[in-house]
Amino acid sequence: MIQFGPALQSALEENSQRKQLPAGTVLMSSNSYVRSLPVLLSGSMRVMRQDEDGREILLYYIKPGESCIMSFLAGIHEDTSKVRLEVEEDADVLMLPITKASEWVKSYPEWADFIFKLYHQRFEELLTVINEVAFQKLDDRIVELLKKKAAVFNSHEFQVTHQQLAEELGTTREVISRLLKQMEKKEMITLSRNKITLNFPV
Repeated sequence: MIQFGPALQSALEENSQRKQLPAGTVLMSSNSYVRSLPVLLSGSMRVMRQDEDGREILLYYIKPGESCIMSFLAGIHEDTSKVRLEVEEDADVLMLPITKASEWVKSYPEWADFIFKLYHQRFEELLTVINEVAFQKLDDRIVELLKKKAAVFNSHEFQVTHQQLAEELGTTREVISRLLKQMEKKEMITLSRNKITLNFPV
């Protein structure tokens, strides 16, 4: 569980609703209003951006001890979300009212530091996404995505569908399946039903 100083830790526990959320749960949809800020205790979540045609691309993962800065920014400005937030791996989450999350930036310096560090981290991750989309070939991008997933699941073997990888990379399932088959022939990965095992260092 994430730990702050005694005063902030107590306030966080008293003001939040704790939820156990299974994989696949959508906490926030595009164009929805944000009422609560999720603080992840265990598991993982992914943040996706969707275009007008319904195509998606992965922006970043949220790991234990982190939150979603996009949710925070939309909430404090009373604006609709521009992303979709989904549970990647069964999650234990504290749902903090967005009003408290906003107030605490002034009330608790360590909370403000937590939010600003998240902002900086996500900004760098978004720059990485832009760089990958603009300058990397798709086969290089899929390797980087598999490495990220291995880090999120803390394992070289994890459950994932070809369709999910396609959505996260903003391409089609057919393209992803073809690239994965090529990687398997090179013995870089081992494929089984909805599961991938990485045979290269992460």
